[in-house]
Amino acid sequence: MQVSPLIAFLYSRRFAEIRGQFQKEHTIADLTVAEKPSPTWALAEALAANLIWASSFVLVKIALNELGPMTITGLRYFVGFLVLIPLMARNGSAASIRALSRRAWIRLALIGICAYPIGNGLLVWGLQFMPATTGSFLLALSPLLVLFLGIFWLKEIPTQRQAVGLTIAMLGSGFFFSPGLAAGEPFAIAIASLGLIGFAFFGILGREVARDNQVDTLSLTALPLAIGGAILLIIAGAVEGLPHFSPTSLFIVLWLAAINTALAYLVYNHSLQVMTAFEMNVLNNLAPLITAGMAWLFLGEKLEPIQAIGIVVALAGIILVQRRV
Repeated sequence: MQVSPLIAFLYSRRFAEIRGQFQKEHTIADLTVAEKPSPTWALAEALAANLIWASSFVLVKIALNELGPMTITGLRYFVGFLVLIPLMARNGSAASIRALSRRAWIRLALIGICAYPIGNGLLVWGLQFMPATTGSFLLALSPLLVLFLGIFWLKEIPTQRQAVGLTIAMLGSGFFFSPGLAAGEPFAIAIASLGLIGFAFFGILGREVARDNQVDTLSLTALPLAIGGAILLIIAGAVEGLPHFSPTSLFIVLWLAAINTALAYLVYNHSLQVMTAFEMNVLNNLAPLITAGMAWLFLGEKLEPIQAIGIVVALAGIILVQRRV
């Protein structure tokens, strides 16, 4: 059986060296404290989360050759929750969880439902029938929804510069992903587009909870994973039946759960204490751009010259949005 170049890299000695160096300089415990990160550190965390998520589309496309979309997403998010349980026990999260109000539980449940069954579940289902670049482009549209929801829900009014930056970033994304929008994929695109609504509310609700310190970062990450992952597993069991794993698909699911889910969402939620929902979702433009490059490298999805232009334009818009003065 031929092994994907991406999987080979994840098993390589070079990647182990990179991971080891990161672990020497950073600890997961640093992300579970209630203390807010500095603006610079929050931006670094947000960028790290998006870089990790950039590989998700490629890994999921590989796993879809053997597993159903609801099985992949359900296992990814529920196992991601299980990975976080030891950290929760170490941090004494049980006491804070028992003290959560009914309103907080409702918020966490809504975050879990919006982010996982609706947002990721529908997007991964659509990836069965469309390229990874098309799915990434759709995800890049979420800042438009977050912009309007943030205005009315969080009273976070973007500056004129941010509005211009968003326009430029979205224009660049449109250039970059335009070759990936095939006319024969309207139904898959329509289903995946419904997931954007879930992603938009996920960003808004997560920002509201993190900003008001209603829940600690670890619980904000773990509890929605448990709720959303459990719902997805129930759906997967009813629709797709019991999964049959190969070594490659099992490795991908475990990697997605531990790195692309538990670690990435922990970093993401920690940065939300400082980053606004609008700024965070504009940064999501980075993940689709990098995903397209990885899809070209590992899945054979070719890049057009207009896509290179789109990279430059989109990054310029992202930089403009991030300027605070």
